[in-house]
Amino acid sequence: MYFGPPPQQLPSEVFATVPDHMRTGPGGKRAGFLEGPSFDRAGNLLCVDVQAGRVYRISPRGDWEIVVEYDGIPNGLKLHRDGRVFVADRKNGLMVLDPVTGKIETLLSGPAAGQRFKGLNDLHFAANGDLYFTDQGRTGLQDPTGCVYRLSAAGSLDCIIANAPSPNGLVLNKRETALYLAVTRANAIWRIELDDPARRAGLFTQLFAAGPDGIALDDDGNVVVAHPTIGAVWLFSRIGEPLFYIKSAAKEMTTNVAFGGPDNKTLYITESRSGSILAVRLPVGGKRMYSHS
Repeated sequence: MYFGPPPQQLPSEVFATVPDHMRTGPGGKRAGFLEGPSFDRAGNLLCVDVQAGRVYRISPRGDWEIVVEYDGIPNGLKLHRDGRVFVADRKNGLMVLDPVTGKIETLLSGPAAGQRFKGLNDLHFAANGDLYFTDQGRTGLQDPTGCVYRLSAAGSLDCIIANAPSPNGLVLNKRETALYLAVTRANAIWRIELDDPARRAGLFTQLFAAGPDGIALDDDGNVVVAHPTIGAVWLFSRIGEPLFYIKSAAKEMTTNVAFGGPDNKTLYITESRSGSILAVRLPVGGKRMYSHS
């Protein structure tokens, strides 16, 4: 239990909202459940629409376009250094999108031949091009078999951990010796020691109410955590102290986060009840992403 000073509260503001003419997806599906925000080199924000099977591109002015609309359930998105977009899709597995042509195809549908993933959720690139991603499916405290995989830049697949009750967002620490993992159904952030042969996992911080979703890292090594259903985002220090508490300017489903803006000090938040992107200025910028290295 934490007994230190309370975190500083920061207000957010609405940066952009899904336009009305995009509110209906294929087959009359409701559109606007946003996830997986990530910036390209031109300053555009890409994100997915879980329910509509879309990838959006939002300009720095807040203009929206649909990059692709397909038969899938995209949940997480990150950009490769070469411009390709990698998508964690619950239905299809690990997918790769050409953001110029809109062509999307499955790279991996399962951990081995004849097997399928439970349902991918989120992903993160290391500085060397290795890709970490979570296989969440419908795991939870009743079935703690969620996995974290690492797909090396050379193409080999390695299971990092296989006993997480609903693994969700993930990010490496600054030295890339440990992995922070949002474990939604345990209401916790785990820290997995990658430089330990046993890959021991410990509790970084415990949340109340609903569990964490997307996470990110700032350039000081602090951990940003989206906390859906309470409509907030936390920023924790490297030792787990709550430094900032950011309240949603829209509704309560704050699903994921990404740093952007000209100086990389604006935190953008997907709020999925209203189909909005929120923004808040922070004193420290985000850790440089692999896509921008």
